[in-house]
Amino acid sequence: MGLFLESGYTALNKAGEELCGDRVESAVCGGFTTLVLADGMGSGVKANILSTLTSKILCTMVSNNVDIVDCVETVLQSLPVCKVRGVAYSTFSVIHVNTEGKGWLFEFDNPQAIRIHGGKTCDFEREEFTVLGKKVYKTVLALSVGDVIVVMSDGVIHAGVGMTLNFGWQRPEVKEYLDRIFAPDKSARCIAWELASACNDLYLDKPGDDTTVAAVKIREELNISLMVGPPVDKTRDGFCVSRFLSEGGKRVVCGGTSARIVAKHLGKTVGTAFDFPDREVPPIGFIDGIDLVTEGVLTLRRLLGLSERYVGASDLSPKRYGKKDGASLLADMLFEQATGVTFFVGQSINAAHQGLPIDTTMKLKLVEALAENLQKMGKKIAVNYD
Repeated sequence: MGLFLESGYTALNKAGEELCGDRVESAVCGGFTTLVLADGMGSGVKANILSTLTSKILCTMVSNNVDIVDCVETVLQSLPVCKVRGVAYSTFSVIHVNTEGKGWLFEFDNPQAIRIHGGKTCDFEREEFTVLGKKVYKTVLALSVGDVIVVMSDGVIHAGVGMTLNFGWQRPEVKEYLDRIFAPDKSARCIAWELASACNDLYLDKPGDDTTVAAVKIREELNISLMVGPPVDKTRDGFCVSRFLSEGGKRVVCGGTSARIVAKHLGKTVGTAFDFPDREVPPIGFIDGIDLVTEGVLTLRRLLGLSERYVGASDLSPKRYGKKDGASLLADMLFEQATGVTFFVGQSINAAHQGLPIDTTMKLKLVEALAENLQKMGKKIAVNYD
């Protein structure tokens, strides 16, 4: 099984501002993942322009293996100068790492990055150097499976100043919080969300500064195969199920007809749960050898709604799914556990849907929208139609 670099972030706008002065850009190129978190001076439009330019320039240049000194010089010389203060300023953190955990981290005036290793927070060893009179810190990375890098804007360590706390939430408290909430199965997105959500609580839902948390996690690959609907040609049922079952990782079947076809192929029966954890989501089923069996279109529709909130950069709704309905169980598997998702989509018309406002086109659109959101989460996606 290979390794995978997972990343995610949550960004909160300063109260009263429509635009965020922080910006996160990421790219995957040549086996490396590059993530940049930039924080523009001030807030609002100016800060947004500064951070957008900084993050895009750095992400493009670093992902194409341009020397970091040249990258930093380009940024410092490219930013528009503020007429009032006479300076152009955007702080940044840059992570550039491959799937073996090798790479580097560069930091300029952002709060110092935090490493989670062996379930505990610790600090990176940093080397200081100067570029155009500015102090920049470099860390050579050698990460292990399960390691997480957390980078943040200064809105995190200012959280609660003059409100819930006298001097804000200092870095030691941030580390203590991460130690408390960390769990090995939490995704990078979930960790970033939890820390940003805690900051929002300290700000009493009115952030006094743009507040952004980004995380990168090195983890083992897990592919999840999802069979949605039977093929148009019934003679291909066996072939389609065999192809679906041949995929490694976990397997999910969505839809009653698909479940019956898979069960028949395996020589098993389909069991059904009789409890309704959520009255709007049909109950799940059971097939020996299949990790999850759910109803089709109604469950996928709820799942799509959950995915829309999950990819929202400023959304603070929970990124963990403790409920036991089919949509919540599937969301946990696809959003939190999976690094890749392979869809097997049958385009047969379901006789049970005759007379209902449900057709094959709706199912295909749901799959298409869901696949798009999963790609936004950084998953490897493949869609097979039959």
